[in-house]
Amino acid sequence: MVKIDKVYTRGGDKGKTSLGDGSRVPKTDKVIIALANIEELNANLGLVICKLPTEYKKIFLKIQNDLFDLGADIITPITKKNSLRINKSYILDLENQIDIILSKLPALKSFILPGGTEISSRIHISRTVCRRCEIAILELNKKKAVNSEILKYINRLSDFLFVVARNINIEKNKEVLWKPGNI
Repeated sequence: MVKIDKVYTRGGDKGKTSLGDGSRVPKTDKVIIALANIEELNANLGLVICKLPTEYKKIFLKIQNDLFDLGADIITPITKKNSLRINKSYILDLENQIDIILSKLPALKSFILPGGTEISSRIHISRTVCRRCEIAILELNKKKAVNSEILKYINRLSDFLFVVARNINIEKNKEVLWKPGNI
């Protein structure tokens, strides 16, 4: 477990921060940019949880914890053994949740607009931040190898957020369908 004695260390005052192996990198490094996006997603999910129907709170809290695990995985070099890593079980958990929700939903006949209820709109915002996380992780992967399960997880997470937002809107009869060329 992590022990935090101080909130400030002054270690980052000159624009550098530490990775999981203790090495120092600029705060503009792709790994830190990816981590910052993951942190933003996690903060958005925290806001979502405040307004979320009870049935979803447990899985969203698990996802917040998963994102901390994902962040730990990202900042730890892939070569470091015995480190916390995202693995297939994380992805299977999300896929299981997606399948449960999808089994209740009607088939899509149009794209949907990100809106409807306030909570669905907030979930869609989180989904778009999740997509930005994916892009940042893909950019990082061009520079240094990233655990491939991270990419699968973050992709599945955006799918999960989509189906939850859609399900909540359908339950409230608030799904908004895209009408091409129609204003």
